[in-house]
Amino acid sequence: MLYESAAAALRHTLSPALRGILWKSLGLTLGILLFAWFGLTRLIQWFQTSHHISAQYPILDTVAYYLAGFGLFVALAYLMPAISILVAGFFLDYAAEIVERTDFPADPPGQAMPYGLAMVYAVRFAGLTLLVNLVALAIFFIPLVGVAAFFGANAYLLSREYFEMAAARFRPLPEAAEMRRSHAARTLLAGCLLAGLMVVPVVNLVTPLFGIALMVHLHKRLSGRRPQLRQPGTLAPPLPPR
Repeated sequence: MLYESAAAALRHTLSPALRGILWKSLGLTLGILLFAWFGLTRLIQWFQTSHHISAQYPILDTVAYYLAGFGLFVALAYLMPAISILVAGFFLDYAAEIVERTDFPADPPGQAMPYGLAMVYAVRFAGLTLLVNLVALAIFFIPLVGVAAFFGANAYLLSREYFEMAAARFRPLPEAAEMRRSHAARTLLAGCLLAGLMVVPVVNLVTPLFGIALMVHLHKRLSGRRPQLRQPGTLAPPLPPR
């Protein structure tokens, strides 16, 4: 079931129908990452200047330069899951609707959550993910423990966020959460896949869109639905204008 859902999600992520959303998602993600990079580099420069590190210990300035570069790379890697969840809040419903209409045309499409509620939900989860990853970052240098904490925490958080947001298009949020718990093994395995993609440079930039498509398919399959194959060249029913 997970293999079929992942294959369908990959097909959708690279499809012309989602290409516009893909570029918007990439642009927003890169914008947030650049903003975070700018803020962290300025913070490091301020710390060095305010503590007169360069003047007192010139050699430490060079060492700090390379350590800062490595540290920023690690820090941004730990920020990616939270950024992914925040980005998903902007594009989830429209991307989910495309997947539903393309692969499940006989089923009525889901109902989007009110935009304000969807963003509150996304921001809340992004904040929780950021907090959890800051804790994981604090224990990064403990052998194995830091990596295991990062992977395990994000597998759970990503599976919870994406599945519940996809399921909430068809059922109340408490019922969506209960469905996730009832299928915890499968949803968590999907979360492990997403957490693994998060640590792959460049690939992690398309993870939000892939995660949306993946969980739409997984939710449908767990609900007893199967995608309907189309003949080559056949178009999906048109979407309402956005």
